[in-house]
Amino acid sequence: MEKELIINATPTEVEIALLEQSKLVELHNQKTNSNFTVGDVFLGRIKRLMPGLNAAFVDIGHKKDAFLHYTDLGPKLKSLLKYTNGVATGGINTYRLDNFTIEPDIIKTGKVDQVLNRRDLILVQVLKEPISTKGPRLSCEITIPGRYLVLTPFVNVVAVSKKISNNEERKRLQVLVESIRPKNFGVIVRTAAEGKKVADLHEELNFMLNKWEEIFQQLQNAKPPTKLLSELDKTSSILRDILTDSFNKIVVNDRQMHANIKNYLGSIAPEKVKILNLYKGKKPVFESFGVTRQIKSSFGKTATMPSGAYLVIEHTEAMHVIDVNSGHKMQNANQEQAVLNVNLEAAEEIARQLRLRDIGGIIIIDFIDMRNKDHRNVLVKAMRQSMKKDRAQHTILPLSKFGLMQITRQRVRPEVKINTAEVCPTCNGTGKINASILVTDDIERDLMFIFQSRPKAKIKLFVHPYLEAFFKKGLPNKQMRWYWQYQKWVKIYSDNDFGMLEYRFFDENDDEIRLN
Repeated sequence: MEKELIINATPTEVEIALLEQSKLVELHNQKTNSNFTVGDVFLGRIKRLMPGLNAAFVDIGHKKDAFLHYTDLGPKLKSLLKYTNGVATGGINTYRLDNFTIEPDIIKTGKVDQVLNRRDLILVQVLKEPISTKGPRLSCEITIPGRYLVLTPFVNVVAVSKKISNNEERKRLQVLVESIRPKNFGVIVRTAAEGKKVADLHEELNFMLNKWEEIFQQLQNAKPPTKLLSELDKTSSILRDILTDSFNKIVVNDRQMHANIKNYLGSIAPEKVKILNLYKGKKPVFESFGVTRQIKSSFGKTATMPSGAYLVIEHTEAMHVIDVNSGHKMQNANQEQAVLNVNLEAAEEIARQLRLRDIGGIIIIDFIDMRNKDHRNVLVKAMRQSMKKDRAQHTILPLSKFGLMQITRQRVRPEVKINTAEVCPTCNGTGKINASILVTDDIERDLMFIFQSRPKAKIKLFVHPYLEAFFKKGLPNKQMRWYWQYQKWVKIYSDNDFGMLEYRFFDENDDEIRLN
């Protein structure tokens, strides 16, 4: 599968479009002044404990205190608190954990007020960005991700991704990573590490240890709340997580960002530097690669598919609801097969829409009813297959007896919402227009004003084709009457793009005469 990454950089934000087989599947947006990104590490201070919620609220510098639930504290909380206080007070003077004594795990069913105190210093990592009225969600299980490995302090375990199915390769990676793992650091081996040499993995492990050292150095003189480590910018983190051999093009329109990405690719995948291109075209980069058109057609309440079937996507406070409709074009002698075909097409489009809009939480899908049990099983299987490309954690339940499918999908960032509707040029968005019979009076009134203020002007009037026909019909017609009245011939042109009651005046230089 061919993948392309199109990057549109402006002074205030960076937009990133991921295309698979030239079809838009992910859209990311990052403001250049964004302060909270998933993966950032902060030194915070406990503001208040909420035993009823079994959670704490932590000040990390956001306008709303961040939320830290007991289940996100992690079993190694005592070790983390000991290390944080030790470094902050000067009792620990090295980032290495060789001589650090790991504290006992906290119990899974404990209470937050048994392990934390108000005003405690705490090392936290952003788990979810601020969404709607909620502050960031935090975790105390600090992870430092790389392309092949993930470093986890205070743990002595090597875990290998379940997506690596070859048992011999799993064992090889387990033994290899165990041999280079520093004491009291755990390592998670990612899928991309399959087939990699020890030198590649060791180099990345050292890179991640340098990041842990950076946290240590920042922590020594830090006063909460403060950011200790920034996650990579959105572009680099996407490249780190999804860059595979199937990528065939990365296009960016900014020279400085092009240089940054080139350096980053050179460090993580030198063989991929050749697919990076600097866009120099005159059109906007998104327009040139068809991204703008796909954004316009993919967002909004309704999403139409090639067959003519369409989805209606509704958002409520509690969940998202998606309704599948066959449209007018479902023509097939075998009705059951036709319904299955529409539902299968819808399943693929729904999987794309969930990724594209980054919809999370509970999603309820109302497919077209199918009585055939085999067809229902085929649909569930197809939905799971289409969702395999989705990096967000998700669960898909079988169709209920009412024909509804329930999906839960991880949400770590606000949903992508783009308003594709345009303001009506006739009513200016009010939904109401003046009486259509009066449009000719408006035109004549404006025409009189123009001839009074510009006696020598040569006027061109552009209108809808219906209005042009009305002004030119019969003898004598309106156009002739204007000539007799003003001793000036007004040229009338029709424009199919105009609204029924839309009109504009232009002078002999084709400059519009604005009357507002």
